[in-house]
Amino acid sequence: MGVSTDGVFPQALLDSLDRDPGGIAFEHGPRRVTRGELLDLVARFASGLRAAGLGPGRGVAISTAVTPEGFAAVLAAYAVGCRVVGVRAGLTAAQLPHVVRDVEALVVDDLTRTPELLAAAGTAAVLRLGPELHGEPEKLVARGNPDDVAVVMFTSGSTGTPKGVAVTYAAMSAQWWHPSIWSSQSKRLAEGYSRFLLFGSLTSAVMQEHLSLCLVSGGTAVIPEGLPVFPRVIPDLRVTACLLTVPRMHHVLDVLREHPVDLSSLRVLMVAGSPIAPHRMAEAFERIGPAVLQGYGQTEVGLISLLFADDVAAWPAALTSVGRPRAEVEVQVRDDEGNPLPTGKIGELWVHAATALIGYWRDEKQTADLLRDGWVRTRDLGHLDERGFLHLTGRTRDVIIVNAIIHYAGPIEQALAAHPDVDQAYVVGAPDEHTGEAAHAFVVRVGDHDPDFDDLRALVASALGEAAVAATITNLAGVPVGPSGKPDKRTLLALLPKDLPESTGTG
Repeated sequence: MGVSTDGVFPQALLDSLDRDPGGIAFEHGPRRVTRGELLDLVARFASGLRAAGLGPGRGVAISTAVTPEGFAAVLAAYAVGCRVVGVRAGLTAAQLPHVVRDVEALVVDDLTRTPELLAAAGTAAVLRLGPELHGEPEKLVARGNPDDVAVVMFTSGSTGTPKGVAVTYAAMSAQWWHPSIWSSQSKRLAEGYSRFLLFGSLTSAVMQEHLSLCLVSGGTAVIPEGLPVFPRVIPDLRVTACLLTVPRMHHVLDVLREHPVDLSSLRVLMVAGSPIAPHRMAEAFERIGPAVLQGYGQTEVGLISLLFADDVAAWPAALTSVGRPRAEVEVQVRDDEGNPLPTGKIGELWVHAATALIGYWRDEKQTADLLRDGWVRTRDLGHLDERGFLHLTGRTRDVIIVNAIIHYAGPIEQALAAHPDVDQAYVVGAPDEHTGEAAHAFVVRVGDHDPDFDDLRALVASALGEAAVAATITNLAGVPVGPSGKPDKRTLLALLPKDLPESTGTG
């Protein structure tokens, strides 16, 4: 089956699959799906989506397990020009209607077809992933309009209501993995993606980017059977490329200290999602080798910078950085008034990239605060050194990054303060070996009645999801304040025990 040649996303990926129909696109246990078979699935799903009335500008929410069919459905929705909404696991029943609003259809499989999701879909057509969604395959043509929204990627919902990051087809066509615009860094990465470990979720923007890089460069996506056991899964499946969060990298390094594992198949092991301590990064370079690199990016703009082992070998001070900004990305360090600062000065990082969002979906106020003349404010603080390496030093916003997911302190505090026995609530973040960072709550009780910690956890879980529940909760007689009279969260951090308990809840 032929495909047209056109620059609009996802045509480059469709063309790549068509050039080598006999190559293996997916490996899932004993199952092998060729690139030609994947392309046929995409064509059949695309025909089925069009038969359901979907096409350019129409919204489709997709919630599937990590399977070849799930990815084929996502790719088909892009091919017909839809606005694709990935439904992330873990959203609460209160958050789901906000995520799946404004869509004409919902694609689900047997594992994700939950009563809560179906109820949230309202009047949207529910399309079950399988043969009933198949139409007659026809020539695949990328039908997206460059200025249309291609995807709305919703945040964790830690602000109470998830924010939808809206990215156009033009921006998706400019993604870093697109062969026609590959920089030397992208080419270097692509060479290592012959066997990419795919796990977790197809709704992850980062995972989709790396999966696309694998497929467009002729590689195979390897899906483990069941949950992957790190680091054993790497030699067992002969993995050459893998994406890890900081906590998972910590786990890998801890295992390697006691039990050597042959990781020589690796060509790319990218750690991303939250800051990693320099000494841990140095340990990763030492124990695993030059395959290790650090990536820094945001959903709003994509991949911003990369740190390679040879960067550190040539310039040891780079170890405290997140690497150099990619050639396709401009980074400015600005003061509070938005004025650029000279090299070495700390300020807020602003990014300009063709891959950036056009705004938050149906949220003009948040968009206006984020964008200025095509530049995106990251709300991260940092500086550029004399060799162009980017160093992060803090955040302008009160957030905690747990397992690579951003959680805002404010909504967690509001949920805790809704308990009748809580007078005040404050949440801080602290480094955590298992989750990158962890949220820790401090509450001031009403009168002399201590609030029940289990009730507090349930309140947060109901409002924001289980992932937002604080790792510890501490009762205080009063909250320390700074010179400004505001709660002093640095002092609260100092109140945390040096050896935090593994279980949640302290008194």
